[in-house]
Amino acid sequence: MYREHRWDLKQLIGSGGMPSSHSATVTAFAVVVGLQDGLGGSSFATALIIACIVMYDATGVRLQVGRQAEVLNQIVYELPAEHPLAESIPLCELLGHTPPQVIAGGLLGTMTATIIYLISYSGSSA
Repeated sequence: MYREHRWDLKQLIGSGGMPSSHSATVTAFAVVVGLQDGLGGSSFATALIIACIVMYDATGVRLQVGRQAEVLNQIVYELPAEHPLAESIPLCELLGHTPPQVIAGGLLGTMTATIIYLISYSGSSA
C-alpha cells in the first residue's frame, strides 16, 4: 500500500515481499514451542530446524528462482511476435525473499509469539 497507494490482495497472499510471512510463521512456531516446552527438548529442536530450512529456502532457492524468472520473462518479451513463445504467460518473479525481509519476518514472528504467550500466560495465572 505504501508504494502503490492502494491495497493489492495478491501481495497479501502471494510470495515474496516485506516482511517474510513464511519466516514470521515458522519463527513464531519455534518460539512458542521453546517457551511452552523449553529450549532443551526435541520439539524445540525440530521446530528450530524447520524454521531454519524454510528461511534458508526463502533466501536461497526461491530467491534465485525468482531472479531466473525475471531473466526468462525479459528474453520472452524480446522475442519477435511470430515466435511461438512470444504469447506465453509471464512467469511469477516474486517468489523468494532478501535476507532483510527474512530477518524482519523472524523478528516479527518472535515478537508476536512472545507477546501472545505472555498475554495468555498472565491471563491463566489470575
